Amino acid sequence: MSDYRTPKLAPMYRLQFEPAQDCWVLLYPEGLVKLNQPATEILKRCDGKTDVAAITADLEQAFSATGLRDDVDDFLKHAYGQHWVV
Repeated sequence: MSDYRTPKLAPMYRLQFEPAQDCWVLLYPEGLVKLNQPATEILKRCDGKTDVAAITADLEQAFSATGLRDDVDDFLKHAYGQHWVV
């Protein structure tokens, strides 16, 4: 994944907290995807302005972690493949 790619949610998708399920979900016309915390944190940062390097740096700072780049890349590859992000 390029450092300079700036992912954002695809037009038909919306990220929101679902109280009934007590978790974050990705809503789309045909249904929803229940998200775990790492997926949620990555998608919250996919605003179309923040590049992958900055998303990774922000996550590492927010969670006092290092070496998250491979995890971010793996998730974003999956998200692009599912058309959740563009």
